[in-house]
Amino acid sequence: MHIKDSARLSYHYITEADEDFLWELDQDELVMKYINGGKKSSKEDIRDIFIPRLTAFSNPAFGWGLWRVETLDTKESIGWILVRPFGFFTQHPETDNIELGWRFLRSSWGHGYATEAAMAVKDALYEIGIEKFSAIAKPENSASINIMKKLGMTFSHELEYKDKVFHDTVVVYTD
Repeated sequence: MHIKDSARLSYHYITEADEDFLWELDQDELVMKYINGGKKSSKEDIRDIFIPRLTAFSNPAFGWGLWRVETLDTKESIGWILVRPFGFFTQHPETDNIELGWRFLRSSWGHGYATEAAMAVKDALYEIGIEKFSAIAKPENSASINIMKKLGMTFSHELEYKDKVFHDTVVVYTD
């Protein structure tokens, strides 16, 4: 799958070669606040946990994986968009329902980049026939919930999401 450049951003499929970028993104406690309570990821976490999880759901033909987001003007990598079947690591993955997620450097917050990027990825997935999308966030993560709403998603339900790495109550938005 290919994602066309949007107004301000370009998109590149992330592989294990992007390990340093993934680590750098996780070094801000505020970026990690709603993911794990603000704990920075170690290089070992990225190499031994994050990369194997990414590899497990990656499928470039379907667009599943992480898409690095880069500004067109400065070529700075500012974040990523996640694409995978909803509930991939749970007992009941939904291959017909694609989960979108995002993580961005704090310096890029408040500029609409996450919304622009998620919309570009969503549009590319529509083009290959994907019709159902979901996103999750902790209920107190109003910034992510606002992005979900801007993507046309509405509140679906609350869920106790549990896999080997993450266990918390989240809100689910779908379209």
